[in-house]
Amino acid sequence: AVLLEKFEVVEQMFDGFEYKKYFFGDTREKLTTILEAQEHILGLEDGKNRYSKQVALLSQAFALSVPNLRAMKIKDEVGFFQAVKARLTKFEPTLSGKSDAEIETAIRQIVDGAVVSEGIIDVFDAAGIKKPDISILSDEFLEEVRHMERKNIALELLKKILNDEIKSRTRKNFIQSKKLSEMLEGAIRKYQNNLLTSAQVIEELIKIAKEIRQSDKRGESLDLNEDELAFYDALANSESAKDVLGDRQLAIIAMEVLKSVKGNATIDWTLKENVRAKLRRDVKRILNKYGYPPNEQLIATENVLKQAELMANELNQD
Repeated sequence: AVLLEKFEVVEQMFDGFEYKKYFFGDTREKLTTILEAQEHILGLEDGKNRYSKQVALLSQAFALSVPNLRAMKIKDEVGFFQAVKARLTKFEPTLSGKSDAEIETAIRQIVDGAVVSEGIIDVFDAAGIKKPDISILSDEFLEEVRHMERKNIALELLKKILNDEIKSRTRKNFIQSKKLSEMLEGAIRKYQNNLLTSAQVIEELIKIAKEIRQSDKRGESLDLNEDELAFYDALANSESAKDVLGDRQLAIIAMEVLKSVKGNATIDWTLKENVRAKLRRDVKRILNKYGYPPNEQLIATENVLKQAELMANELNQD
């Protein structure tokens, strides 16, 4: 009874979508049906989360019921539901728990590969497009995403890619990553509040992708390397400091601050309060020397220390 109850909950999420055509199609038609099923689920309110949760509950009930005849009658449908969930999960920033994965591996064996392929599904497979040979932030790739027929999937793909790109930059430049993250969250929030259509939010996300690409090149115009640029951003986060000192002067301060940080970066220095205190004093001295606005110095110093801590391992190796 529990198994059929869980099965009906998931099946009702496909109301208005004929998912059973999957079982009668050739390979290409099967892939199309799975993509259409993803698009359908993503179009429901909180569809991805609700669907993933309900399929996990169904999987647990199914695993407990096998080899009951009632369970074996719906094994292919359960396998299909899992195939859709597996692809939707690829758009998540983190993978689901191990227990779910183990249950679904067991069920995969039960359904004899009739539905769920053993091949590795990456985020591009999940979106039904070819993995780009070039940068995922290139104009060519962004154009392909812009013209994807299934807008809900395009949105999930872009969101996943941008989240990963921003996350990978956090250690190297936390101020810039924070700004980009806020832009992404703001665009998604507008979409969730129905202030933007899926096509409009995709355009917003494409702009953010281009912003990420441009942010990687900003150091060139300031003659700063990647590490120096991170400290420049820590100092330039204050509008009044930018107004008073200008970009060039802030770039000079950033280079001097980085030298000071490297000079203080002994083994385990982030755990030693005396070293942190000395670095604070050194940074404040440099800021005073160049006329950094006094009322902005405390937050600038904290930003410098936070960036230094994120770079701690690299700084110790230099």
